[in-house]
Amino acid sequence: MRVLACTFLTIAAVSAAAPLRAQTYDPNYPVCIQTYDIGGGSIECSFTSLAQCAASASGRPAQCYNNPYFALGGRKPPRPRGVY
Repeated sequence: MRVLACTFLTIAAVSAAAPLRAQTYDPNYPVCIQTYDIGGGSIECSFTSLAQCAASASGRPAQCYNNPYFALGGRKPPRPRGVY
């Protein structure tokens, strides 16, 4: 009886859990667009420059911003200049 109750509770917990979403930010592209809509919005990271994103956002309720998870395409970040 305990096994049946535990099985039922496990199935109920898994069924009630919210579905998982895919990763929002694509680390291969440096610029993202966030669009707004009455039913919600979306984030898409598929732009290589802010100008390219701004052209796509023109005339729509959207904004462009730098991807916080951009991987720099395998390059090292630039070294800060100055005296240490």
